[in-house]
This record gives sequence, structure tokens and C-alpha cells, in this order.
Amino acid sequence: MDPTALNSGDTAWMLMSTALVMLMTVPGVALYYGGLVKKENVLNTLFMSLIAFAITSVIWVIYAYQLAFGTDVGGLIGNGANLFFTGITSATLAPLAPTIPLTIYAAFELVFAAITVALISGAVVGRMKFKAWLVFVPLWITIVYVPISHWVWGGGWLAKLGALDFAGGTVVHLDCGIAALVLCIYLGSRKDVRLLPHNLGYSVIGAALLWFGWFGFNAGSALAANGLASSAFLATNTATAAGMISWMIIDIIKTGKPTVLGAITGAVCGLVAITPACGYVTVIGALIIGFATSFFSYYAMTWLKPRFGYDDSLDVFAVHGVSGLWGALATGLFAAPFINSLGVGLFYGNPMQMVWQLIDIGTVVVWSGGWTLVLAYVLDKTIGLRVEPEEEREGLDISLHEESGYRI
Repeated sequence: MDPTALNSGDTAWMLMSTALVMLMTVPGVALYYGGLVKKENVLNTLFMSLIAFAITSVIWVIYAYQLAFGTDVGGLIGNGANLFFTGITSATLAPLAPTIPLTIYAAFELVFAAITVALISGAVVGRMKFKAWLVFVPLWITIVYVPISHWVWGGGWLAKLGALDFAGGTVVHLDCGIAALVLCIYLGSRKDVRLLPHNLGYSVIGAALLWFGWFGFNAGSALAANGLASSAFLATNTATAAGMISWMIIDIIKTGKPTVLGAITGAVCGLVAITPACGYVTVIGALIIGFATSFFSYYAMTWLKPRFGYDDSLDVFAVHGVSGLWGALATGLFAAPFINSLGVGLFYGNPMQMVWQLIDIGTVVVWSGGWTLVLAYVLDKTIGLRVEPEEEREGLDISLHEESGYRI
């Protein structure tokens, strides 16, 4: 079989994977976050994910894809050719995945970009101006996400260095987790910092959709319907289940009772942690990664956040930042060459992989954190970043949108 010819099986799998990852944002993230907020903010919370997907969809085809995945320029950025997808036909194959059309490869990368910025919204729900969010999304995608995705996935300097990130541990989760932390610290605490889920059932449905869609996220990152995709699929499910079980164990030890909120939180932590490693590790590695990650994120949520006093509304940093960081480190530990020849971790004789993973982590933390702070400052000093106190007390559904999620 020609490895540079269109493969209908690979193309069909990537079409399905792209649809699955879209499902993760709308309605997955939207429902997961929407159920966790007060009922007065449910529509605003859903809307933040919906509009993030729409904005990213437009700027991605105009210029962002070309900068992220165009021909490498100095290891820093793509060459920006074929803006608006001019010159691209349905027969054009993806240079980085030459058995599928470039159009579906670009769409697959688009849905990754969209969910990354949508996840940030969970840290600022209930207190960020919607018009500021409308400006933040395209700026953040352009300045923060596009360069990082090129460095790691588009043939940039981190890829050449040897950093491993199969499906987005640093590009997606650590990236959005650090941005969420910076943004919520800059905004300051809510007037009411209690977590008051108005409909936990929404969140369970959202988490289930995330689990389902994540198979496209992780197994789809093999970019082909092959054995590596199957291995990533099984590793993903294994780590997710282990994360859910370990969080439930923590709940029972701490409170004597398992909780639904804890269970779905643990599952999402497992999904996040296995993301960078899923295409490199064995089932044993996946079990260890998934089981351990709930302890790290639980610690960040229950000790780190109260100690430093930041108000990360829905614990985006604890879940995505911390579990994403652990997953990136664990990739450097557990990557097995007999699973994927591109990855050889510390436990299989390559200690340098941990150095490359640490450089990747440090780069993402500095770039995402620094530029998110700059964007927050500029938006705050121009159009304003935070809603007025009376708008926050009334709820953003009414004050910003003149709508209500419920007529009861």
C-alpha cells in the first residue's frame, strides 16, 4: 500500500474522529460546565463554549491553520501560505498525514484549537464580560495556541528537540490550564465563591460525552485507522476508568461517601492525563497514569487553591493544568518503543526524554501564562474584563443576554 496515497479507511476514521472531538466542545464541555454553575449563569456558560467554537472555526480557515501547520519557518511558525484555503482542493493530501485529505486534517486540528480555548471559560464563568470573551478568544488562539501547536505538532522546535505529546497534554491541557489560572487571578474572586451546581445531571451527561468524544481526540491522533489508534483507544479508556475509581476512593476516605461530582471529575482527570501518553504507553502505564492523576488534581483543588486564594471557578487549573502536567511527565517515564517507535521513556532506557518533556512543559507555562496576562491587562484597560457587581449578583443570563435558562 502506498503510504502517500489517499486511504479511504484512514479518511473515514478521521472524519469520525473530527466529529467526535467537536462533540466534546458542543455540547460536551458546554453541558459539563453549564451544570456546575448557578442557574442564573447557565446560558452564559453554555454560550461561552458555543461562541468559542464558532470564532475558532472562522479564524482557523482564514489564517490560523496555515500558521500552525504550514511549512516550518525557523522552527517557530508556519509559512502562512494558502490563506483562506486558496489553492487547496479536495484531492490535496495533508503533508503531515499523507493518507488523508488536507481538508479533514485541518478540520481535525481545528476542533482541538476550539476545545482548548473553550476549556478556559470554566475558570471565569459568572464574572467575565461576554464582549471581552469575544475578543479574547481569537487573540488567544492566534498569539498563544497557534505557536505552541506549531512547536509541538507542526514540525517546530519542540518537535525537533524530541518532546512527546501524542494528543495534547501540553498543547491543549497544560496550555489552557495555565491560561485559566492567570485569567482567574487577574479577574479576582467571585462575590459568591461557593460551588453550587444547579443541575449535576447536565454535568454527568457532559462528562459522558467528553469520555465518548475523547476516543476521537486520542485515537484519532494516530491520524490513521491502524494498530496505534487501537492502542491509544484502549489506553484512554483504561486511564479514564482508573481516574474515576481513584477519585471515588479519595472521596470515601475523606468523607465516607462517594460522590457523583467526584467520580466525573476523576474521569476527566484520567482523560487529561492519558492524552499526551496514549499513543506511547502500555495498559499498565495507562493504569498508573490514570490512578495517580486524581490524587494530584485533588491536592491542587483542596490544598493549593485555598492556600493561594485564587478563584478558579470550576477548577480548570487543577483538572487540566495539573493532570496535563502529570501526563506530560508520565509520557517521559512510560513511553514504550514497542508501542510506538517514536517514543522511548526513562523506564525503557532514555533519561533524556524527561529533559525534553520538562523543556516542553516549561515553554508552555511561560508562553501561555505570559501572553494570557498581557491579553488580560490590555482587555481590562480597553473594553474592561469583569462585569459590574450588580450584574454578577443578578446573574449573567439576564444582565448580559436578557434571557433565562428556566421559566419556572
